[in-house]
Amino acid sequence: MTKIFARLAWFAATLGFALTARAAIDVPVFELCTCTAMPGKLDAVVARFRDHAGRLFERHGIVNLGCWVPADAKDGAGEKLVYLLAHPSREAAKTAWAAFEADPEWQAARAASEADGKIVATTESIFLATTDYAPGLSPGVGNGATPRIFELRTYTTPVDKLDELDARFRGGETALFAKSGMTGVAFFHPIDAGQDAGRTLIYLLAHANRDAAIASWKAFRENPDWVKLRTESEKGGKLTAKTQSVFLIPTDFSPTK
Repeated sequence: MTKIFARLAWFAATLGFALTARAAIDVPVFELCTCTAMPGKLDAVVARFRDHAGRLFERHGIVNLGCWVPADAKDGAGEKLVYLLAHPSREAAKTAWAAFEADPEWQAARAASEADGKIVATTESIFLATTDYAPGLSPGVGNGATPRIFELRTYTTPVDKLDELDARFRGGETALFAKSGMTGVAFFHPIDAGQDAGRTLIYLLAHANRDAAIASWKAFRENPDWVKLRTESEKGGKLTAKTQSVFLIPTDFSPTK
């Protein structure tokens, strides 16, 4: 346990550095994974992650930063497990995954969990680099004893507008999130061109609860400072072509709650 928290501290520190989607391969990278279970098998997927996968990740140098399930049916509630991982480098990720898949303990756990059939339908993975305005990730339950609810937001920009969107976030938007009661947990860009690198911002917010999220967004959107900031930033056109928001509930074993 001491080892994993030491690694978490190290990766948390990396979130404060300026690593954009243009970063080289041999820098710390993050991996956002979405696992879709076979019908009725999400509990089995979660149990396998809790009892085996998370611990074996540590053995092979993969750091688990957070695990969540979607809150709403439209986003895969009851079907999906979302987790955020960290690796020392892209090459290290490749090596670690190969070692994990070859681990006899993992192979035995997987076989036992699939005695009655497959439990995972698909797994999607996005490799990410942190932005230069990202805060340090602080695993835990926030300021209280009650786990928070998280919001994973994905912005796709028009061509050549990502730098302008980043400038807006860096120049005041994230501060206005905090002023409105929202906690910015992490801000990323995808690394790979096939996953809209250069056009996408993915970020994670934390709220005390769903009602607090509604109240915070209302306060944010009505804030004259936000109205001014958005107006100034969009003089040359809108900065977002598509926005997606997914509310996430942390699992009982998630390092970030």
